[in-house]
Amino acid sequence: MNIVIAIDGTFSSGKGTLGKQLAAHYGYGYLDTGKLYRAVANKALAKKTPLDDGPACAALAKTITLADLDNPQLKSGPVGAGASKIAVHPQVRAALLDFQRGFAKTPGEGFKGSVLDGRDIGTVICPNANVKLYVDAKPEVRAERRHAELSSYGEDISYVDILAQLRERDHRDMNRSEAPLKPAANAHLLDTTNLSIDAAFEAAKSIIDAVLKQK
Repeated sequence: MNIVIAIDGTFSSGKGTLGKQLAAHYGYGYLDTGKLYRAVANKALAKKTPLDDGPACAALAKTITLADLDNPQLKSGPVGAGASKIAVHPQVRAALLDFQRGFAKTPGEGFKGSVLDGRDIGTVICPNANVKLYVDAKPEVRAERRHAELSSYGEDISYVDILAQLRERDHRDMNRSEAPLKPAANAHLLDTTNLSIDAAFEAAKSIIDAVLKQK
């Protein structure tokens, strides 16, 4: 039986770091589904494809491979903003749906399960996941984390601008008509506002262990 752990949550809430830690701990394959949308946005920006052109972006989405997710350019602010914009297109989401579900079912040789993090894993991609987590933190804290991250990449952007962009992104993600960001009905909520990386990991692991023990 392939165990699936679905992690959803807001931007810069720590779900990516958490997902990687949990995958390593349990010996599961890991997929940051946000990178799929970033990879599509990166290709769209490189080819000067309009981000509001759903069919054209969907065509790019169909060409994405796991190798595309290793591009360092995906970490940049413009690509991240672009990913949120193309994610509203039903055609793009449909194009990436099979990719994500395929990974969840078959994460690779030697893996006993899979961990996927994103915006709609527990609600749309893997509604039958064994464990669902929803990770969040206060906007101000998330903006501080993102500012530190972008500064480490050498990007010159202010905390105020990042906070404004983050609030705009939250609104767009939570109010889009296609697969809006929201906790799954049976998701376990994890607020990382006052948690260190290690504390968040321990909290998540306790939830997962307890759920899997019951199954």
